[in-house]
Amino acid sequence: MSKPITNKEQQVTYLKERLEIFLDVLDAIDPETTELEDIDRLIQMMDDLEFKMEQFQSRDES
Repeated sequence: MSKPITNKEQQVTYLKERLEIFLDVLDAIDPETTELEDIDRLIQMMDDLEFKMEQFQSRDES
C-alpha cells in the first residue's frame, strides 16, 4: 500500500493528473459507438475523484 499524500501541493497535483486522465478518456469516446459500460466507467472515474478529494479534505481538517 502506498503512503498517504499529505502535502497540499502533491494533493492538488494528484487531482489534476487524475482529472486530465478523465478528460483524455472523455475526448477519446465516440458518441456514436459509446456503450453503457463506457459511461459507467466515466461515472466511476468521477466517483473515484470525488472520494479522493474528500479524503484529502478530511486530512487537512485533522
